[in-house]
Amino acid sequence: MKYLPFLLFISVFLALSSGDCPAEQDEMYLIVVSDAITPGISDFLVNALKQASQNNAAGIIIQLDTPGGLAESMRKIVISILGCKVPVIVYVAPSGDRAASAGVMITMSADIAAMAPGTTIGAAHPVSIGSRPADKKITEKIINDMVAHGKTIAEKRGKNVDWVEKAIRDSISATESEALKAGIIDIVAEDLDDLIKQINGRSVKDKGTLHLDHVNIIKIKESIRTKILKAISNPNIAYILMMIGLAGLYFELANPGAVFPGVVGSTSLILAFFAFQTLPVNYAGILLIILSLVFFILEIKITSYGMLSIAGIITLVLGSLILYKK
Repeated sequence: MKYLPFLLFISVFLALSSGDCPAEQDEMYLIVVSDAITPGISDFLVNALKQASQNNAAGIIIQLDTPGGLAESMRKIVISILGCKVPVIVYVAPSGDRAASAGVMITMSADIAAMAPGTTIGAAHPVSIGSRPADKKITEKIINDMVAHGKTIAEKRGKNVDWVEKAIRDSISATESEALKAGIIDIVAEDLDDLIKQINGRSVKDKGTLHLDHVNIIKIKESIRTKILKAISNPNIAYILMMIGLAGLYFELANPGAVFPGVVGSTSLILAFFAFQTLPVNYAGILLIILSLVFFILEIKITSYGMLSIAGIITLVLGSLILYKK
């Protein structure tokens, strides 16, 4: 019994030391994003920003290369960046890459916006995923909403408000030197080392001064979960999954007992519907596509002289056209 206090001390010490230790101030997180802005990317970035805030890191660098993406995913990222407790640096790199469309908002929402030589930023005009003719009033509302959102971000970060509006309304773009001159970004850096050197000692509003003389760069990699979510939340992949699912169920019902088509089809449909939860889908489009499957199955059971097949093709095409909202 006389060793009990000592054993308790050792137990508590080991329990505390085995947990997640908070990051020291000399640790800078790095995230590399080279893809469209989808729910998978949004989830990855939001979690990384939370981790940086919780661990009180010196800051977090988002190395960005994107052609754009979904507006809702972009908004979630921007909200997380604006609410991050540590300095956030968005660095468009390496040379030849870009921050287009949604990438503009993400870059400008950072505490420090940087670009590498040979990169571009701009072309933030909203576009539709689907192929339906654009409704002018709806399009105008979307553009006005995006302009207001962009202006708010630019004003908060002290960036060029007029340029942001032109990037959204007129799809203008700028090179790294033009962006620096126009007050869109803060720094042009050759590489990551040059970026660290230039931001060292820089004061960030409400977040203190960056002291990076002995900083340790920690790269946050995508988890398997993030990779899978990113893949299936791609609109094209989600659509393909649904087509595979419907085809699998069709073959299973046409050939009862085959099993394999039914297993593949049901699994693909579940994954597709999961992806649709995170995408701007029109459920009328989904219902039309399901209706087309019903017509194809009925064609097997009923002699319609091809009429049900024609109806199935028409509803499939219509459903595919209106599947994704603007």
